[in-house]
Amino acid sequence: MLKQFQKHIIENLPFLKGSKILIAISGGLDSVVLSQLCHGLKLDISLAHCNFRLRGKESDEDERFVLELGDQLGLEAFVECFDTESYAETEKLSIQMAARELRYNWFFDLAENLNFDYILTGHHADDNLETFLINLTRGTGLNGLTGIPEINENIVRPLLTFSREQLEIYANENDIKWRKDSSNASDKYLRNKLRHQVIPHLKEANPDLLQNFKNTLEHLNDTADIVDESLNAVTKRAIESIDEHQIIFKISEFKKVNNPKAYLFEMLKDYGFTEWNDVLGLLDAQSGRQVLSSSHRLIKDREHLILTDLYHSEQDQESLLIKETDKKFRTPSGILLFDEADAISKPSKTTIFVDKVKLVFPLELRRWKDGDFFHPSGMIGKKKLSKYFKDEKLSIVDKENVWLITSDDKIVWVIGRRADNHFKVSENTKHILKITFQ
Repeated sequence: MLKQFQKHIIENLPFLKGSKILIAISGGLDSVVLSQLCHGLKLDISLAHCNFRLRGKESDEDERFVLELGDQLGLEAFVECFDTESYAETEKLSIQMAARELRYNWFFDLAENLNFDYILTGHHADDNLETFLINLTRGTGLNGLTGIPEINENIVRPLLTFSREQLEIYANENDIKWRKDSSNASDKYLRNKLRHQVIPHLKEANPDLLQNFKNTLEHLNDTADIVDESLNAVTKRAIESIDEHQIIFKISEFKKVNNPKAYLFEMLKDYGFTEWNDVLGLLDAQSGRQVLSSSHRLIKDREHLILTDLYHSEQDQESLLIKETDKKFRTPSGILLFDEADAISKPSKTTIFVDKVKLVFPLELRRWKDGDFFHPSGMIGKKKLSKYFKDEKLSIVDKENVWLITSDDKIVWVIGRRADNHFKVSENTKHILKITFQ
């Protein structure tokens, strides 16, 4: 197997040669064999072991085993202990998810702080099949059926082409010892049920199961590449603009494709949405309708769908008072600077000049509301803000992000957009106030 492993590294993972590598090792068969194989190829490796303190003395013995293995192979071994149960309770996660999060966060920290190029894990072909079946039983899209990626950024899984049986034969032939996790014998978890009760029967029915499964994954990944190519093309046409507040999609582009629901799913699945029929319904809904996830919302705005974060803080809706002595004032969306000026220069969307004598302090910083009107600079007469926003073609989200400076409840500035004529500098102005928004 060492020769097969070496051939696999040379042909498919040549970048591991000469790289600084961290191996995630539990003490079990797969990670121990991976460590031995990499050591046999004289790769530059170190070991990293997590003690999750979930199995009492057994967890401590696993830790001791890994440290002894490191000494035996002359390798540096890092160990970190976690209070996994407490973390799971605090973060409201299952024990398995808590352990995964703790494990990878620590691995990434080690890699960043100690300049490891890659993190290797011992996932093998049987793990891949188990993951496929888990996703299949829970319901998934194409991505959930393409298997565990061999390379995922700086995480590499060199054993995916090898079966557990191959690893065990290699370990026994070379007198390699490993630790057995007693929790793996329990059928409490779905993965163990599949491992003990389902997969053995599938292998009995078809001895070539893993090879056939590998071929199937190759076909599915080829199909996924085609899907990605089509998805990228539609996404490029559909996205009209992106900024820090929102992503705006053109509804017309979704209506051109044969299956808009599928494209909506692929583009929006990472934002927590689950009610895909409701998302599809937005294409023909009235303007203003929206669908919420736990973290985002999707809004129908005329000919567009707008994706934006949910706003959880009510503080953004409160008004704030600006004193006459304030020179620098922090707002929820930026900083206001107030400065006396001797003369005016050309105003812009981010800078205005006003007659300070006409202001009544404290000024108020607030959101706009229905019924607000102002006298736009450069125009005669007054205009409702709602009409001004419509003329300016502001989206629903754009309007939500509008802030006003008011004086005695009269609008001084629609920040970043338009000042009010009533406060403009004239020939009789003696004190000019320059207001800048950053």
